[in-house]
Amino acid sequence: MTFATLALLVLVGLAGPVLSARRAWRIPVIAGELGAGLAIGSTEFGWVDAAEPTFTLLAQLGFGLIMLVIGSHIPIRDTAVRAAVGRGAAGAAIVAAVAVALGVGTALLFGTSHGAVYSVLIASSSAALVLPMLRSLDVSADSAAQLIAQIAIADVACIVALPLVLQPERVPLVALGGVGIAVVGVVLVLVLRRVGTHRLRVLHELSESRQFALELRFSLLALFGLAGIAQFTHVSVMMAGFTLGLVLSAVGQPRRLARQLFGMTEGFFGPLFFVWLGASINLRDLGSHPEMILLGLALGAAAVVAHLAGRITGLPWAQAVASAGQLGVPVAAVALGVETKALLPGEGAAILLGALVAVVASSAAVAVVSRRNAASSPPASPEERPASP
Repeated sequence: MTFATLALLVLVGLAGPVLSARRAWRIPVIAGELGAGLAIGSTEFGWVDAAEPTFTLLAQLGFGLIMLVIGSHIPIRDTAVRAAVGRGAAGAAIVAAVAVALGVGTALLFGTSHGAVYSVLIASSSAALVLPMLRSLDVSADSAAQLIAQIAIADVACIVALPLVLQPERVPLVALGGVGIAVVGVVLVLVLRRVGTHRLRVLHELSESRQFALELRFSLLALFGLAGIAQFTHVSVMMAGFTLGLVLSAVGQPRRLARQLFGMTEGFFGPLFFVWLGASINLRDLGSHPEMILLGLALGAAAVVAHLAGRITGLPWAQAVASAGQLGVPVAAVALGVETKALLPGEGAAILLGALVAVVASSAAVAVVSRRNAASSPPASPEERPASP
């Protein structure tokens, strides 16, 4: 790894913002970053080696930070969402049951042994993807509380289940590592609540006035500590980042810390991870295994069908389709598959294709939800309307 290589990685990572700059195209930022990785990796030019240890370490750090941000998006403290947890859990359970049937059926249809992996992928949702889309279209948490609760529950459950189904031969050790990380997360929440809001505020003001960045330092210390546990027990760094994100969501994340983590993640480590992931995938495998293209389309369609089962618990059909949007779990599945060599040739690309199909369907459904909310909102009264100039 050289500075010239780092400059190349940052340069090609800009393909993400360039392609997603036009809102009408609805192209996720990661699509351009993955595409850039495919171009400079084993699929095309071979300018970078995804197996290079330093590159892999930086990418894993990016993976942990991405999952931290995803975990921090889980609205644990939102009262409206808490009130809808029962219906959200019921919806997630129904979707999971349908996903198991579809996942096993898909594995049988394509002759693979990854029915459990497909089931987790189909059942997954992405709070980090869907919640910002809802906010950007002015959809309030109150009007979509059940949807948000269902997405949050599915997100947590699938991220916990994924390492277990991808590494069945290591289930005891992986489960032990997962439990250990979860226990540390709970202890962190209890300690931070014991410290109290006042002391945390004093620390925040000291850090801000003296420019110490103490909250960022402590957050990175916790992340690296949890990642160390994950590495020792052969659990993915995904669990470490996601757990710390949940801790920050539970105790309340200061805006300054959120901006700092966002800057680190989206400015360098996140794009580097997606470029590394793209460089790790060889799309030439799809040419020799064209059935994997059909597998990707099948996984995306199955995700939409499974999440439509949320209608049983009263979720409007547009919100049910919106809950099918998935990002973190498919990306994590491919990253773990690359790390453990558990996936078949072309299967990683198929999983990402399925996620793209689900994202497109979710984006369209969120737009429908926004239009319906706008149509059902009462018009502003004369007193509420802004005065004419």
